[in-house]
Amino acid sequence: MDVLENLTKEQLIDYIRIMAKNMSALDGVWFQSLEKKKGMDDAMWHDCDVWQRFTQAEARRIKKFLKLPEYPGLQGLSQALNFHFNSLLNHTETIINGNKLIYRIVDCHVQNARSRKGMLYHPCLAAGFMEYKYFASTIDSRINCEVISCFPEVKDPTCACAWEFTLKEDV
Repeated sequence: MDVLENLTKEQLIDYIRIMAKNMSALDGVWFQSLEKKKGMDDAMWHDCDVWQRFTQAEARRIKKFLKLPEYPGLQGLSQALNFHFNSLLNHTETIINGNKLIYRIVDCHVQNARSRKGMLYHPCLAAGFMEYKYFASTIDSRINCEVISCFPEVKDPTCACAWEFTLKEDV
């Protein structure tokens, strides 16, 4: 018998949040191990590679789970971002205005954890760009991603990071 089938709705919600934290912990542990052994530059190269590959697999699964069409647009991306594991960990905001979607992580679990441990902030711009660019383009190939603000290039101090997604209609 599947143990998940015996859980209450509240237990399932708690378990999903635990699993999201576990994913984040796994990501952080392997990154810190590589950072310690090979240095930040090597660790960041691998982080970018991993996020590009992982996020495409995650987006395909979420797209299938939500039964999104081939080109679901920004509305589909907004739905999918709600199920992205980082959205389950962090306080996020999504704003759609015309052919643009702004996605902001207001409070970041990873940066908070590094701060609590006395570590420097994770320079997540490059890996975050890979994460959100490939997540969005896997949901809908017409969507472009640009960074608005992300450490170390913080342009909006009211959030941990912010991303702008634009729907290209002419593809």
